[in-house]
Amino acid sequence: MRKLFITSILLLFTIVSIAQKTKKDTLKTEEITVVKPYTPTISEAFKVKSNPTINDQNFQKETVNYSIFSVPVASTFTPSKGKAQGLKRAPKERLYENYVSAGFGNYTTPLFEAFLHSGDKRYNDYGVFLKYQSSQGGIKDVLLDDNYSDIQVDLFYKQFERDFDWKINAGYNRELYNYYGLPTSITFDDNVLDNIDEKQVYNSIYLGGSINFEDAIFNSGTIEIINFFDAYNSNELRFLAKPTFEFPLSTEAIHAEVLVDYINGKFDQSYASSNELTYSFLNLGVTPNFEILKDDLSINLGVKLYYTFDLENSSNQFKAYPNVTASYKVVNDIFILTAGVTGDLIQNSYRNFTQENPFVSPTLNIQQTDQQYNAFIGAKGKLASNIGYNVNVNYMNEKDKALFTQNQTLTDGTILAINAYEAGNSFKVVYDDVSTINASAEVNVEVSKEFQLNVGLNYSNYTITNELEAWNLPEFTARLSAAYKTEKWHVGTLLFFRGTTKDFVISYGDLPVNGSIVKNESYVDLNFNGGYIFSDRLSVFGKINNAVSKSYERFVNYPVQSIQLLAGVTYKFDL
Repeated sequence: MRKLFITSILLLFTIVSIAQKTKKDTLKTEEITVVKPYTPTISEAFKVKSNPTINDQNFQKETVNYSIFSVPVASTFTPSKGKAQGLKRAPKERLYENYVSAGFGNYTTPLFEAFLHSGDKRYNDYGVFLKYQSSQGGIKDVLLDDNYSDIQVDLFYKQFERDFDWKINAGYNRELYNYYGLPTSITFDDNVLDNIDEKQVYNSIYLGGSINFEDAIFNSGTIEIINFFDAYNSNELRFLAKPTFEFPLSTEAIHAEVLVDYINGKFDQSYASSNELTYSFLNLGVTPNFEILKDDLSINLGVKLYYTFDLENSSNQFKAYPNVTASYKVVNDIFILTAGVTGDLIQNSYRNFTQENPFVSPTLNIQQTDQQYNAFIGAKGKLASNIGYNVNVNYMNEKDKALFTQNQTLTDGTILAINAYEAGNSFKVVYDDVSTINASAEVNVEVSKEFQLNVGLNYSNYTITNELEAWNLPEFTARLSAAYKTEKWHVGTLLFFRGTTKDFVISYGDLPVNGSIVKNESYVDLNFNGGYIFSDRLSVFGKINNAVSKSYERFVNYPVQSIQLLAGVTYKFDL
């Protein structure tokens, strides 16, 4: 019975288990799509299995037999060690930084010149320049003294800093001339001649300085103060300051120069009266420039701006001038085309006039010249590797251009002249509006390393507004220079030609309308120079001026010395 019960229980669990296994499956079948980014792959390279077709031809080889015929040879060659061959160097020329030069010539003409300086090349430099030259005159048929002298002293000190350097200089210059150009149409009494003190002395005392910076907006600057006076109590003071700036602009830069120009002067009297003449100007200017460089083209774009004050007449005005230039390499360095338009405000001064014509009277009218524009076109380049040229044509318009013309004679030869410059032997300045067409050409020839040649020609045509002629301005000038130099000696020549000029002469007692036009004939001035070097220290030199020995007149009634000879010696040394 017990076994029957256990057997029944086991049978019941078996039936239940089978029933569970045969239970219906309720899970539904569904499709699932898996999406992922496409990842390309590179399949492996495979080689095309192909073999070239070889055309096999059989060539019959030649049989070559070699044999050596040996003969003993006796050798006496003994090798030796080689040595480097050194180059023979030329002796290095010794350069000396100081010199003294002295000479003497006809017309009793002594010459002395010296330059002395010292200092540390890394930190500073200081020195002095001295010059003296004079002549006792001796021009044929001149009734008054015609001697002259020139004395110059210039001191300087220069300091070198890490990022900049600066310099100061001061000096004195004295020039002696004489109003010896009496008109030949007047017969002067001895008493009148004895009463004329023809001497005129020009003195300049100046103080200046400069500074230069590296990699700074304030690039550089100069300053100068000049006091100019003469033997007739004329006095002129001028102050000039020119700082320059550079403003970076991308890969280029704008350059600008600023100008402060003040001038004040006086003359004791005018030519026609005893009234004092005074003048005073202040010019403030700025000149910005921007340069464009592109391949073979170079362009400078600029303008000159001024605000000028006439302090004596209490007036002022603004002026602007173009400053545009360009150049283009048409054929490399063979043909370069240039063109541009510029202009400027020119501040005339007594000192500048005496440098152009030392025989002006101390009674001048000082004004400004308005160079309204100067348009030009030209070409430059090389005709060959040793021949360079430069041709240029320009048209310029100037308002109040200064012209020299003779003062009226205030004596007939028997009446005493109150001042030495009133005897038809001095010049005044007149102003007129002048248009000028100018053409010039220059050729440089380097015949060899020792011989160079230069030729220049210039032609000018003037259109005058009020005056009858462009007084004392030549239409044609020419220049030829040559130089030959070797290790020991050198020679050179300068040939200068100046065409006819015209002046206006008013005789004693005549009205200006009765004046006459006189001509200064053209002239040729031929000059030679040369020298021989004995050593690094010692050399000699010689000069021949006005070799054609023609006593031409640079200005009316002012003949120059004929042939002038001068020779001297130069000694160089270190301190």
